[in-house]
Amino acid sequence: MSEELDSARARASSRWLNRTVLGIGLASLFSDWSHEIATAVMPAFLATMGVAAAWLGLIEGVSDGLSSFAKMGSGFYTDRLQRRKPIAVAGYLITALGTASFGLATSAWHILLSRSAAWLGRGVRTPIRKALLAGSVTPETYGRAFGFERMMDTMGAIVGPASAFFLLSMVHHHYPTLFALTLIPGLLAVGVIAFFVKEKERKPVKHISFGESLRALPPSFRKFLVAVGVFGAGDFAHTMLILLAAQRLTPAMGEARAASAAVGFYVLHNVVYAASAPVAGWMADRFDRRRVLSVAYLLAAVMALGVMFLPANVWAFALIFAVGGIYVGMEETLEDSLAAELVTEEHHGMAFGTLATVNGIGDFLSSIIAGALWSAFSPTVAFGYCALLFILGSVMVFRIRTHP
Repeated sequence: MSEELDSARARASSRWLNRTVLGIGLASLFSDWSHEIATAVMPAFLATMGVAAAWLGLIEGVSDGLSSFAKMGSGFYTDRLQRRKPIAVAGYLITALGTASFGLATSAWHILLSRSAAWLGRGVRTPIRKALLAGSVTPETYGRAFGFERMMDTMGAIVGPASAFFLLSMVHHHYPTLFALTLIPGLLAVGVIAFFVKEKERKPVKHISFGESLRALPPSFRKFLVAVGVFGAGDFAHTMLILLAAQRLTPAMGEARAASAAVGFYVLHNVVYAASAPVAGWMADRFDRRRVLSVAYLLAAVMALGVMFLPANVWAFALIFAVGGIYVGMEETLEDSLAAELVTEEHHGMAFGTLATVNGIGDFLSSIIAGALWSAFSPTVAFGYCALLFILGSVMVFRIRTHP
């Protein structure tokens, strides 16, 4: 009997790349491709309107905040439904249309409304996408499935800015045309989710209140959220690394070459991120996910310490950005697969929603705190603060019991 069970698991493991996993991966690639084109040119588009940089911060902050809380609400609501996929289709469609509507803007507040709508759709679909992904594979293959999705998503983040650079010259810097073109990959993402992804049959779930849904999450998952929150409070936006590289390399390279080098480092970061995600998924399925995630958090500390102590030259920054890409690929893959392991399937929506919200709050706080410490004291103080939280988060996630 044991041999038959092992054989069945082996067959299931070999089929982890099914049409749903592939479809969700393609949807992530196309959708990221679409909105990364818009993101790459949005600052320049705002500059043509003569608005201050504060508008860009307001647009990003409001959009990220809406997205974070939409993830929580979507996760709670969709756990009550027999079919989640229609909500995911609607979320992808709203993101595609909201992104394309940038082309209709004539002032900054129009961009604020469009970006907020697009990110609201993005927030709604995120926990559903993760729940559909987890429901399409066995627990033994969570890591590979989530690693594949992260890899495809990051490929979109690489192709998107590159496409923006190419298309901008083709349309002679006519921004409305460029934003309209984002509809092509955006609607491809909608079509893939609608017609390619298969949703597994679910039994009706008893309706309970939001508070009861939170309490239904096991203690081990709540401890996991605390560890993620501690780590996230130091997990600054890596655009800060671009700024640091440009500043520190300018004396030796000149302003223009330093800026180009900093952007090149970020491309390296994303390429390494895309490559490391599937490897992290493979590791997650073969080793204790808690320990692998703990290692990822420690790598983040290594990156921060490198910023503090390595010399300010091209090779040092290449190493720093590469380590940053590795840890992000590991972190995002392992957090999702460990969350799926810690929570029963009927509560996956709520689990992924709360995880995304905690991460969103962490993203918001970490960059504000790190930026304030940088401005008030020095980059060394800012990244030292981040390194301490990374190490503390690593210890906390290592101590979690994976089975409640």
